[in-house]
Amino acid sequence: MNTIRITKRFNFETGHALYGYDGKCKNVHGHSYELSVTVIGQPLLDKNHVKYGMVIDFGDLKKIVKEEIVNPFDHAIVLNKNTPHFELAEELIKREHRVILVAYQPTSEMLLIDFASKINAKLPKHIKLFSLKLQETGTSHAEWFASDNM
Repeated sequence: MNTIRITKRFNFETGHALYGYDGKCKNVHGHSYELSVTVIGQPLLDKNHVKYGMVIDFGDLKKIVKEEIVNPFDHAIVLNKNTPHFELAEELIKREHRVILVAYQPTSEMLLIDFASKINAKLPKHIKLFSLKLQETGTSHAEWFASDNM
């Protein structure tokens, strides 16, 4: 068996605020996120298949992550819809800002859970999401591993 992990990195800018937090992150602020997406599978061995030798075409993985994560989240502000931040979101939407309302505190940890769900739903059946790494700052990141979530 030849199981291989494939990783692709993505960058996007996103703002957020943490409602009820006791530090600076209660204020609206942004990050230059770097998301590393690792999938696992076996290379296709059918010599007649256009994707022969690949676990997944990097372009196919890029399309999934761009559509599900990067395009919606880039230059958007993410706020918990179950908090008073909802009023701020309504005002920003009125002013034609890109706002994503989520049902969770928009921390790196919770974003990764959301991202894993979105990516898993779009991967081909023979490919599994192995891990995600979300770099929030130069010195801070969160990671999600499929093996931890079985």
